[in-house]
Amino acid sequence: MRWLRALHIARVMLRYGLDEVVLSSFDRPDLLARTRFLRWGRKLEAPRGQRLRLALEALGPIFVKFGQVLSTRADLLPPDIAAELALLQDRVPPFDSAVAVATIERSFGKPLHQVFASFDAQPIASASIAQVHFAEIADPATGQRRPVAVKVLRPGMQAVIGKDIALMRQMATWLQALSAEGRRLKPLEVVDEFDKYLHDELDLMREASNATQLARNMAAMREVELPAIYWDWCRTEVMTMQRMGQDALPIGQIDALKAAGVDMPKLARDGVTIFFTQVFKDGFFHADMHPGNLLVSTAPASLGRFILLDFGIVGSLTDYDKRYLAHNFAAFFERDYRRVAELHIESGWVAAGVNVADLEGAIRSVCEPYFDKPLREISLGMVLMRLFQVSRRFQVEIQPQLVLLQKTLLNVEGLARQLDPDMDLWQTAKPFLQNWLNQQMGPGRLLRELKQEAPQWAALLPAMPRLLHDYLAQQTAVGTKSGGQNSSAANKELIAALLAEQRETNRLLQRLIYAATGFVIGALVVLVVLRLRQMGWGF
Repeated sequence: MRWLRALHIARVMLRYGLDEVVLSSFDRPDLLARTRFLRWGRKLEAPRGQRLRLALEALGPIFVKFGQVLSTRADLLPPDIAAELALLQDRVPPFDSAVAVATIERSFGKPLHQVFASFDAQPIASASIAQVHFAEIADPATGQRRPVAVKVLRPGMQAVIGKDIALMRQMATWLQALSAEGRRLKPLEVVDEFDKYLHDELDLMREASNATQLARNMAAMREVELPAIYWDWCRTEVMTMQRMGQDALPIGQIDALKAAGVDMPKLARDGVTIFFTQVFKDGFFHADMHPGNLLVSTAPASLGRFILLDFGIVGSLTDYDKRYLAHNFAAFFERDYRRVAELHIESGWVAAGVNVADLEGAIRSVCEPYFDKPLREISLGMVLMRLFQVSRRFQVEIQPQLVLLQKTLLNVEGLARQLDPDMDLWQTAKPFLQNWLNQQMGPGRLLRELKQEAPQWAALLPAMPRLLHDYLAQQTAVGTKSGGQNSSAANKELIAALLAEQRETNRLLQRLIYAATGFVIGALVVLVVLRLRQMGWGF
């Protein structure tokens, strides 16, 4: 029952002293005095962030997930709490394999042996939402068996999530009503975001589609492999994918990877390349790139190649988001804090009436200390987090997709520096930023937009003479009906103006053609001269 769950939550909060943390943020001086009384008889020497993390782990998988999501909101949380919540890990025992089998049979409407050629009842991985089993499928045409990994949702998750979300929403309502800090944190919005995030994870068809989209985007990249999805063996509660990792090692086993002959500096660069390609080329990225979801191939043909797993969390960026990020990073490394402040204001996320000089000074105060370090020691993720933390003072509305990006960037950076401590992350990322900015500002963007609009123009241009004729005929009819000479004269003036405009357009097109032809001829002449010089001709 809900009230029993509420009592359990209250007991855990008291055990870890979260009542003191919460009450100290209320706008009630009397409650502040009572927090001293609440400490009596309890050992609360541990930092508040650590106590919060331990309490969430004690409350179970849904609250652990909530803490993981909350850890990404560095723009809202104090740094000490955000750092502790980032340490949260799913430590959930597997559920009964008989339950997994029942879920599969219910989803497919047939016995297990008619779905899979073989099925390993012992799960190989377990998390808060699902667990994974190894199995085999048989090709309907050839009968050939293929090794697969089968992800099965935990039973009864909808009911568990519904109860815990309802309690979270109630606590968020109290916190927002009684605390000034609580109102700034917008707890109801955070809970709603978490609710959407959880329900997205409960649909494994969505995760399967994420995997296929990422695989399609990165098909040409030699640095990474993604599992194929077998759609005929996928349902909302069951996802079947290619089994990966038979000849691979977890990326955290650095000594074993070195022993296998993997080039660690190249592996670090490849990881960063994969991430920034997803962000600035595709605008669609794997947002859970922690070591548990990354393998490295040890097979001779693909030695050192990344293998991505678990596609439940993805992020997407618009061209506007990418432009914001690229300009912010570029301005930061040029120490152009004025431009960083202007970008925050131009984004429309800053509260109205903010003084650009004040915002510039705040950004300088948090960013300037980084430049006492070499560029290779500067964390782009920390830069982005610092920029978000400035937002607390100026009430900047940070978009969730950018917060998710910042969390993923910190993961990638930490991993890259673990693989290669001497890696200069900025030098690896800079070409992606410059290339994207050039694409957005150069002739390439004009050509892409013209290409996109070409079908529209192709449909409109043949109809233009008829539309012009119909318009002139309509105007003539109106003029004739009115019987006025003024209307007739106006029509003649209109026709003369249209003809003059047409002649001007023709002259402009001729000039453009002449200019383009001259440019091409000039370029060809230059190329010929350079080639002749290379061949030894002395002019």
